[in-house]
Parts: sequence; C-alpha cells; structure tokens
Amino acid sequence: MSLRDHISAQRAPHIERSESHNGSAGLLRAAYQKLKRDIHQAVLERVELERLARLPSDQVRQEIATLIARILEDQKAPANDLERRQLVTDVYDEMFGFGPLEVLLRDPTISDILVNTGSQIYIERKGRLELSDVTFYDDAHLMKVIEKIVSRVGRRIDESSPMVDARLPDGSRLNAIIPPAAVDGPLISIRRFSATPLQVCDLIALQTLTPPMAEVLDGLARAKINILVSGGTGSGKTTLLNLLSGFIPADERIVTIEDAAELQLRQPHVLRLETRPENIEGRGEITQRTLVKNALRMRPDRIILGEVRGAEALDMLNAMNTGHEGSLATIHANTPRDALTRLENMIGMGGLALPPRTMRQQIASAITVVVQVARLTDGRRKIISLSELTGMEGDMINMQEIFTFRRSGVDTNGNVRGAFQATGVRPKFSERLEAFGVRLADATYDPTRRFEAS
Repeated sequence: MSLRDHISAQRAPHIERSESHNGSAGLLRAAYQKLKRDIHQAVLERVELERLARLPSDQVRQEIATLIARILEDQKAPANDLERRQLVTDVYDEMFGFGPLEVLLRDPTISDILVNTGSQIYIERKGRLELSDVTFYDDAHLMKVIEKIVSRVGRRIDESSPMVDARLPDGSRLNAIIPPAAVDGPLISIRRFSATPLQVCDLIALQTLTPPMAEVLDGLARAKINILVSGGTGSGKTTLLNLLSGFIPADERIVTIEDAAELQLRQPHVLRLETRPENIEGRGEITQRTLVKNALRMRPDRIILGEVRGAEALDMLNAMNTGHEGSLATIHANTPRDALTRLENMIGMGGLALPPRTMRQQIASAITVVVQVARLTDGRRKIISLSELTGMEGDMINMQEIFTFRRSGVDTNGNVRGAFQATGVRPKFSERLEAFGVRLADATYDPTRRFEAS
C-alpha cells in the first residue's frame, strides 16, 4: 500500500467526494512531511555522521536507502518504490545539504527562491513568481537550515545580529533575516546564477538587446571605455556586467570587488575581492572603499565594482580618471540621469565638502557610457537605454541617448510590446573605437532600423 492509498483509507467518512484536489494534496503533503521527519530522526539515531561524511556520496545514499528500507519495515510505514526513493533523496538533503531548499537549488529554471517563513516558499521562473509546494516542517526547521548555511561561510546570525548576506556553494547569493527583525518568522531570499553565464547570442535570443547594441558594447569594452550599468533590483545588472566583462581581452589583469562574489569571469588573470562584515566583537569589517583603495596597489588594468553604493564612489571615479580605463560598475537607479545624481550623493558620503560642479566634473570625466537595464511588467529584462556623457555645460552634465527601447503597449498575454531603435546620434566615442581598431558599420546608428520585441 502506498502513502496515498493509506491516507485514502484513513480519511474520515464524513468527507465528501467533492473535496477539492488541493485539500487532498495538502493532506498528502502533511502526511509525507511527518513520515520524512520521523524517518530522518530514526536515521540520525542509527548512523555515525562523521563516518558517513568520509564516504563517497553514492555509497552514502546506498547506506541511507538500506537503513530507510529497514526502518519502514520495522515501523510498517506505508510507502511505495517512488516514495522510498524520494525519502532517500530528502533525508540525504536534510543530513548533508540544505533540506527542502536542495530540490529548488537543483532546478536550473528557477532564478529566485523566496522563503516567507517555513510554510511558504515562492520561486521565480522566466521573470514570474509562483508559489512552490515545497515547505519546511516549521520555523525551527528553517532556522536550522539558515544556521547551517551561515556557519559554512563563516558568518553568524542570532538575535543580536539578525541579518546576514552569504554565498552558497553554487555561487547563489543569499540574504536571511530572522526575528526580532522579521516579525512573522525567518525569511530567506536567494538569487540564483547560472553555472554557465549567458552569452551575447542568448541575450539577443531573449530580446534583451539587439545585434547592433551588442557590437557597440563589445567595442566599448575593447576600447577601454568606462561604463556604468544602471538599473533596479532584479533588472539584470550582474548579468550584463558578466557579458561586458566577457569582452575584455584575456591578457589584461582584472580586479573584481563585490559584497558576495557573483561575477563569473573567464579570463585567466582575475583577482576576486570580497567585503566582510564585522565579527561578534564589532571588529574585522572590510568595506568596499577599503578594497577599492587596496585594488589600486595591485597593478590592475581594470577594476570591476559589483555595485557602487557608498563612499567608495569617489575612489572608483579617481581610479577611472588615473589610468584604470575600461573599468565597470553597477548602480541602483531607474534612469541614467538618476544614476548620475546618486553618484553625486555618494561622493558626499566620503566626508569631502566638494562643490556640486566639482563633483559633476569628476563624474563627467570618469564615466563615458551609462547602460540602463530594466525588468518590465512581464518579467523580462531589457536594455532600455544606452547613453553617452559628452561633458559639462555650465553646472550640468550633458548626455545624449544612442539606443533606446520604446514601448508600444501590452498584448493579450501580458507581454510588453515595443521596439529597439537607434536615435540617429553618432556618439563621440566612435573616434576612440576606431583608434582601438573597432570599426562599426554606419547602419549601426541608423534610426530607421527597428527591432521589434514581442
């Protein structure tokens, strides 16, 4: 008899045949969760974890399978072959992985995992959120998984320090927050990253950008032009930064600076730096500003800053102005003009009382291109603007848009319709591209060429 058959036999006679499928599925899930929990506890009581940890994973799975079969037989617990195999996987994940999260982490189609306490997990696929049927036993179970994740990366989380950022073994970025900061229970947000970074052809196929835009971005990277990638949360800034870094020649020395190492550079000469929070004694913090200053002493050809968000903005601009051309950075902003305003505000965080005009001159001389990315209402990411900074006019920074994405509406399926188009402006950086041997066809900036996005 299977678990499902056993539940059907045990159901109260007053439940009518018209009971919804969701109710039946919920009952089945609850019964399976209880069985899994009991089996897991029984396995822990009968094995030596230290001995198992030294064995190959296949042998560990085999030993767990044998033990589970014996326990099911002893307890006369109902489970068919499929359920037994699932129990082996789930118990293995509980013992050596991150419990219920493992099944979601193994799914390559999932880009975000959002745990709203132990009873509710949302996932994002293709830009759209959906409720998963995966759950934890309870909030205490979720807390154990959080503590396991955090301890593996040398971080801590408790009532005195209820928030933490960490990186999973597969490179995914995790943020956890627990009570008392989280009112209803522990929360986890996991940003997934593909094992193989998306290539230009992939982004063109996804209609994130067009072939002419890809050619220009390639040329900008090869011509050592400083680029700022601007966008909101989840808009694809890191994906675009990976793409741009892929255009950098293999013979250059690159230093990356991030909160959690996410970039997947393929060049052979890459040095990765990562910030660190303070320890339990309030010491040992390593900030992005400290790493930017240190990076300047490491003889880099280029510096890639995962996200500029504080006083390190001034050091980054100084680096771009003093021989580290072709550097890249991202910033949270909704428009290219907002990105420059945010940079100006961040310079002020450094403690220097610089006049606004001086700060804007620093920005205009350091950054040449701002690439704006956005996540549209249908969940898809697109480069909606590529703008060039052309200098100062009075107290204002001049900008001109080279490419744009113009929306025209929404179809019956909720997909945003529109078209990519050049504005017809020939950028000033064309001369630098040609000086570096990058020659683009005149049609690249032809405003009559439209690339429809559906």
